[in-house]
Amino acid sequence: MADLVVSAATGALTPLLKKLAAALVEDYKQFKGVRGEINSLTEELPAMHAFLLKMSEEEDPDVQDKVWMKEVRELSYDMEDSFDEFRLRVDDRSTNPEGLIDKFNNFVSKTKTRRRIAKAIDDLKIQIKEVGERNARYKTREIISKTSNAYVDRRALAVFENVSKLVGLERPTNEVIEVMMTKKNGFPSQMPKVLSIVGSGGLGKTTLANQVYQKLKGNFESKAFVSVSRNPDLSNVLPKSMIL
Repeated sequence: MADLVVSAATGALTPLLKKLAAALVEDYKQFKGVRGEINSLTEELPAMHAFLLKMSEEEDPDVQDKVWMKEVRELSYDMEDSFDEFRLRVDDRSTNPEGLIDKFNNFVSKTKTRRRIAKAIDDLKIQIKEVGERNARYKTREIISKTSNAYVDRRALAVFENVSKLVGLERPTNEVIEVMMTKKNGFPSQMPKVLSIVGSGGLGKTTLANQVYQKLKGNFESKAFVSVSRNPDLSNVLPKSMIL
């Protein structure tokens, strides 16, 4: 029963892997013209097989995993059908022809068959790549959507109109401005700099940074004041920063 469940989960990958291994070992002569292509295809299959086995053990895979499982299984059946067709064509050409013309025709037929096999394997590898890239693309979107709760703290985006009236803020503001605008080693004051304002929560770090920004922004053609939470969603923060 367990074998039936595994077979249903992995599609035709298990028998296909065995057939490809046999083609590389037992049927050397018949497939010697396309051994490289078969070998490269074989390298792709174990990862697909492992994925299907892993997903078969999941009690409730997510929707995207189910879709990818279905695509991989269907692709495995297509690959097995193609390989069986290749095998029939090769076996049909495996007899020893008699006579120069028959030998020549047999050689041409084998060459064409191997070229078809090579092209078909390349097409299968392209399909494998497309399925994998599509899954990775949607997985990336899923990860981004799951982190959407790491939002920008909008309260910190408020510009304090009367911030200059706050007691004790003028001195640290001027000190930060002096550090930001002072030339260092001959570099202009408008060269990019990073200055950290460190302190416990509630001390007014964001307020101080905003006041420095308000006083300095007139010196720069491009400027932006962006405040973020502890776990920002950079996919939202960065694009918004670019258009400010």
